[in-house]
Amino acid sequence: MIPEPTATAASRASAQTRNSHDEANSSGPVNHSEDESGNENRQKSVRRRKRPHEGSENVKRKSAKASRSSVSRAGGSRGKQRHVEAVTLFEVVTMGRSAMQAVIDDWIEAYVTDRDSSLLDLISFFIQCSGCKGVVTAEMCQSKEDSEVMSKMVEELDEVSGLQYKKFLAFPWILTVTWPMDTDSVEYPLIQSGPYGRWFHSEFCDFVSVLVAQCQHSVIFDSYLMNSLISLLTELSDSYVRAFRHTCTLAAVKLLSSLVAVALSLSVGIENSQKLHEVQKTKTRQKSTLQQERIQKKITELQEKRAELESMMDIIFKGIFLKRYRDVLPEIRSICMEELGLWMKLYSSAFLTDSYLKYMGWMMHDKMPDVRLKCVLGLQGLYGDPPLLPKLDLFTSRFKERMISMTLDKDNEVAVQTMKLLLLISKTSDDVLSTKDYKQLLQFVYSSQRPLAATAGELLFSRLLNTVAPASDTQDEISEAEAHKQQTSARLKALLQFYQESELHKHVVYLVDSLWDCGGALLKDWHTLTSILLQDSSSHSPGLTQAEQAVLVEILVASVRQAAEGPALAGRSGAKKVMNAREKKIQLDDCTKLTDHLLVVLPKLLSKFSGSCDIVASLMKIPQYFLSECPEADHTQAVSGLTAEMGAVLDRHSGPPVLEAAARTFLSLCGEETAWCSVARAARDTLVQRWVDRLTALLGDTVSLKVIKALGESQSFSADEEKTGEILAALKKLRAFHNCHDLLKWNVFELLSPLLSVESSEGGAPPEVLLEVLQCLCYCMLWSLNTSTETLTSREKAVAQRLQLRLFCERGNRCLSHSDHSVRQQAFLGVCDVLTAHSYQLQVWDPSSFGPLLYTPSPKLQRALLTFVCMHVFVGPDCDSQSSVRENSEVERLEDLHKRRNLLAAFCKLIVHGVLEMSMAAEVFMYYVKYYNDFGDIIKEMMYRTRQMDRIESARTLVLCLQQLFVRLKQEQESGGRAHPGVQTFTCIKELARRFALTFGDLVKFRECVVMIHRNGIEFVFQEFSQTPETPTPPYLSYLTILSEFSGKLLKPDKKTVFSYLQKHTAEHVIDLREESWQPLIYYRASLLAAAEGEDAVSYVSSDRKLYPPNRSPFSKQKLEGSKSPCAFSPVDSKASKVHRSSFSSSNQERTADVDPFSVPVEPPAKSLNIEGSVLSAGNEADDDTVEVEL
Repeated sequence: MIPEPTATAASRASAQTRNSHDEANSSGPVNHSEDESGNENRQKSVRRRKRPHEGSENVKRKSAKASRSSVSRAGGSRGKQRHVEAVTLFEVVTMGRSAMQAVIDDWIEAYVTDRDSSLLDLISFFIQCSGCKGVVTAEMCQSKEDSEVMSKMVEELDEVSGLQYKKFLAFPWILTVTWPMDTDSVEYPLIQSGPYGRWFHSEFCDFVSVLVAQCQHSVIFDSYLMNSLISLLTELSDSYVRAFRHTCTLAAVKLLSSLVAVALSLSVGIENSQKLHEVQKTKTRQKSTLQQERIQKKITELQEKRAELESMMDIIFKGIFLKRYRDVLPEIRSICMEELGLWMKLYSSAFLTDSYLKYMGWMMHDKMPDVRLKCVLGLQGLYGDPPLLPKLDLFTSRFKERMISMTLDKDNEVAVQTMKLLLLISKTSDDVLSTKDYKQLLQFVYSSQRPLAATAGELLFSRLLNTVAPASDTQDEISEAEAHKQQTSARLKALLQFYQESELHKHVVYLVDSLWDCGGALLKDWHTLTSILLQDSSSHSPGLTQAEQAVLVEILVASVRQAAEGPALAGRSGAKKVMNAREKKIQLDDCTKLTDHLLVVLPKLLSKFSGSCDIVASLMKIPQYFLSECPEADHTQAVSGLTAEMGAVLDRHSGPPVLEAAARTFLSLCGEETAWCSVARAARDTLVQRWVDRLTALLGDTVSLKVIKALGESQSFSADEEKTGEILAALKKLRAFHNCHDLLKWNVFELLSPLLSVESSEGGAPPEVLLEVLQCLCYCMLWSLNTSTETLTSREKAVAQRLQLRLFCERGNRCLSHSDHSVRQQAFLGVCDVLTAHSYQLQVWDPSSFGPLLYTPSPKLQRALLTFVCMHVFVGPDCDSQSSVRENSEVERLEDLHKRRNLLAAFCKLIVHGVLEMSMAAEVFMYYVKYYNDFGDIIKEMMYRTRQMDRIESARTLVLCLQQLFVRLKQEQESGGRAHPGVQTFTCIKELARRFALTFGDLVKFRECVVMIHRNGIEFVFQEFSQTPETPTPPYLSYLTILSEFSGKLLKPDKKTVFSYLQKHTAEHVIDLREESWQPLIYYRASLLAAAEGEDAVSYVSSDRKLYPPNRSPFSKQKLEGSKSPCAFSPVDSKASKVHRSSFSSSNQERTADVDPFSVPVEPPAKSLNIEGSVLSAGNEADDDTVEVEL
């Protein structure tokens, strides 16, 4: 708070001088802070509080009545607080605009009476708005040019007293602001989060505007208020403290904007006075001469005031803007650029020059998106005003390339607004953007951001309208409809030309989506589009080429989809997700129109383009978007004609695009909610029956029964190339329709299953035929399982379904060894999908009704599936070996990887759904690290899913995986042969164990699992080991080094329990710790004991202390903690090379017995341990004796 000035200015000045000298003597050189100051009004209750005073802060009111009247004029919701006598200027910010006007009027009255004290009130307001809750002192300055005074203007920090102070000149005052250092980290009002910060910003800007507006006819031109205020803001905006700099820069630019508004009003007054002066000149009376002189005097006075305002604006611009527009704080730079654009638009006569425009161009290169955005928005206001365009020519030529490059800005909003700016430029100036520029900009219609693509589409649409000439009116006989058709045809040809030149021939839907907002009327003119497509090439107008017709059909289909489904597209973001009532009404009307028109015209289009496979495939997608609630009486005949024409197309084509489109279209037409479902279903059944009859006749002549010795009866396939082609075409049609429709009543399974029994070596079917047969049979089984709740009405039907399932799996198992790779893959996928669906149906089956009977895959089939995954998925170079060069291209490599991922996912689903035993996942877990980049996400997901099913069993699977890898490595080393591809190095196995350990995040949740892993590993190493002079160490002792990777996941009580269990197995053996062959045991022990000492395993082993004191247990110095104590152990892999030197011995014994889970004590462990068996041990043992840790 600023103390009230005394009557004698000289005495006040001397006192303040002494105070300032005392502060200066206690200060020292420091680094200036740019953090924010404090804020005394952060709490909402404090913000709303008003403090009673006798008058203003430093002005004594002549009467309390005047003070009460100022608050009573504020009105609003604060009528209950009108009893207060006065409020500070800072508090009035919280009271709304009406209260501001009342209080500022009173402040102006006080300023006229005592301008020095009132000015101090205003100075205190700006300092308080900066969040400063320090002390402000003031002293008079006699001369502004005093060099001694100017040399004392400092901003320093006193580390001893913990205070910062700034001393500056706001003539006629020398102000000293002192505040604590610890307030720099507090948020000041402008940057406070939440709605308060935004609200304060708005109210603060309103205060500055109201202040200038209320003063514009009185004290603003007294050469005292504005000079002091500008001096204050200039000094504070140049402060090292961010709060001062930010707040006062905002106040300064808003002050300049308010001065611009005053200057504009003066300009209007000057213009009106000049008009009145011209009128008075025409009059000849003497009185008119006096009025002319009076008007001229007024004009001169207004011009002088405007010149004085322009001088003030120039001082603010040069003293504040030029220093702050490149401030380190991006918020300050944004404020400067936003206001500069406003000045140039509102007061173009003074600011819209190249000397000011250059700052806008320079800041378009700013590194912060918000600053660039403010520049672009400011330029939009300038280019959108046609009278201002002549002044922008030089700027446009200088910064055009930068504006074009900003369409590629990493910030989406900046790119969109830049595109809108260029759209404005293209509309107002035809010669600014060249053809090359347009070619670059128009490609953004394919952008993944819809707002940017829609703006580029508007630019493209405007270019199309400008390039297409209007229809000629020389021939009077041409009707209006014909002229509209010619105009639309010309626009469509221009659009087709652009699409073909862009060379992006798979993005028609994105092009239509980009043009939809601005050119929806053109794209929804389906009557004209179809008439152009149906137009005969012999017509008087030039027709379309075949390529143009194909593109126009794609545009038609895309426009139909856009009208029916909206702008939601895969790969394009930024679209509006929720439609309002008006948009829904428009969508419904569009669907009705397209259904009424295209249901009649589409058969004609199919008939005309029946020879083109791609065009008919696109056209047959259109009925999928028809409105299903149309009256049946109006469209039954049309639907019959459409289905007949589609049947004719299917008789002619059997390509995958045509068949898929036809199957999905019939699925849409046959829906229960459609009005024409009965007609469509009859047409579909007729088609399927025709294909089944044809296929039955062909197979009857092709597949014959013959007798082979030692094999019994078998089937043989004999057909020429033409007949094989007919069989293949019929199979493709049945397969495509069976994917979407239930065709079980045609007994397709019994018809096609004999083809799988034909041996390929004995005249079997071709691979392409087997591929289609496998897919058809798979769909048959899936539909049978899916509809089992309705179709299985007796046990006989359920048994028959299980026989079909068994037959399909057996035939599929035989196809897994087929010579053709695609047949093997399809057989594998088919068997996996059917088994997964069978498992799901068993889970949702209602026991009160008949359902699918349980079918368990045979062990032979399970082994075949696992072998197939290992041989066909985990093949090729490792993912991490980037140096390997493949012969295939990158596209082929990615396609092959996609197929292998599908195979692995299908197999993993069998394990997750319980079709296969969880132990079979061990073979997949082996490749978790080796193929992490390709399949890591799939394997990790299976690991988590199996852990949700059974934690203990999942942990046993991980153990089995590591032990199998270790045994294979031992056998490979003992054999001394060439390295097998399935064998991994010891370092890889150890890394795999580390990755497995990382998946056990919650130590308490997975406590039993980790303990089981350690117990199983100890038994794996020491069980059934008999020490002899020839074999002094267990053959699998090095496995303990791998097992130590899981020690960090043990709780401290469990580490002691595991250590005791380890001592039990090693107590009966003679162990010489000096031998290098026992180093894995030492390392493992250290990993169990290191956590209690706060060390890792390596540091524990390398310490110079004795591992086991002679007469004390290692547990004597360890504090037992609860079961939830965290573990600080982190295994280190620095002894791996030393562990590798341990010798190995052969061991071919298998350990496969399952046991009960290992019990984990909840309380601190006792000295006894009850062991009930092992996962991989052949027998069970129990030992209740006390286990001593000493050797």
